[in-house]
Amino acid sequence: MKLLIILMLTFFGTLYLLSQTVEEEVEVNVQEEWTKDEFIDEVASYAVPLRSTHGIRPSVTIAQAILESNWGESRLSRQENNFFGIKGQSSETAYATREYDEEWEEVMASFRSYPSLEASVEDYADLIKNGTNWDPKLYEDVQKASTYQGAAQALYTAGYATDPSYPEKVITIIETYDLNRFDEKSK
Repeated sequence: MKLLIILMLTFFGTLYLLSQTVEEEVEVNVQEEWTKDEFIDEVASYAVPLRSTHGIRPSVTIAQAILESNWGESRLSRQENNFFGIKGQSSETAYATREYDEEWEEVMASFRSYPSLEASVEDYADLIKNGTNWDPKLYEDVQKASTYQGAAQALYTAGYATDPSYPEKVITIIETYDLNRFDEKSK
């Protein structure tokens, strides 16, 4: 009987310790809550300097972070610090997502995980600058675009998103929040 009690205490004690460890790990990745202006300024602080090295308009980077992460509130951004919906290889970070192929469907996809918002912005910038393994020039037109409208369209054309209204959504966010002011700062 004593052995059974000891085993049960050990089992429940281990479960308790494991649950505490998981909670602590999740808390490390959960972002603070931002106002919209704070979120814009935080993303801009990383996006503006990257224009000179990566050739990406900060307005587009910020608008995509807003759209892809729902202002940093999506589960993917809060738990994985993935603010751009960038896909990955690990099945450990699989999430349900909606894809458009003549109609909307929900699919499971693997996404990249980052230690911080800054790392997410930098990886996004590297993806746009360097393309993919199978096509290093995939996002070249995003960099070459002379306007944010052209860059938004180039993202969709290159296949960054499947939503047919993706360019319009990015453009609307840029115009609503006057994000092209960051393009002017980064010239």
